[in-house]
Amino acid sequence: MVKLAAKCIVAGDSAVGKSALVQMFCNDGAHFQKNYTLTTGVELLVKTVPIPETSDSVELFLFDSAGKEMFSEVLEKLWEQPNALCIVYDVTNEQSFSNCAKWVERLRTQTFGMHVPGVLVGNKTDLIDRRVMEQKQAREWAKTNGLEYCEISAKEMKNYEAPFHSVANSFHRLYKERVEIFHSLV
Repeated sequence: MVKLAAKCIVAGDSAVGKSALVQMFCNDGAHFQKNYTLTTGVELLVKTVPIPETSDSVELFLFDSAGKEMFSEVLEKLWEQPNALCIVYDVTNEQSFSNCAKWVERLRTQTFGMHVPGVLVGNKTDLIDRRVMEQKQAREWAKTNGLEYCEISAKEMKNYEAPFHSVANSFHRLYKERVEIFHSLV
């Protein structure tokens, strides 16, 4: 049994649903909170994710980050050396999707050229009539940037666990690969 710990940065523009997503995940889908206050730095939440078909688990330290530019200096220090990335955008807001490139670039500068598993998350899929971002475009962008992709509705509690299970499984897989490489060198 292996219990790993991973620092997962949750980033994206303001009002895309980062806090709602993290809260829903950490509270096992407890009721959707309709009113959130603006995150002004980073809120840290922790949840253990069991890895399927193993007795292993990954304890995710989720850094729910502010989306406003004015807090970027605070974030730089708190974002040092992440083990996993979760970039969130709003499927009804094209600018929030466009800004994902900025978030990925910022986070990748903190990883010093190392491969860090990550996921691009399209939130607010419940707002079908207001949707402007196509799933295909987002999926292709995620693949190009070395990220997994999933869509969720935190409000309707649909698929909200998927992003974190994805990064936990990827982090675990990466750990196992590195252990095998180490053993092959010995």
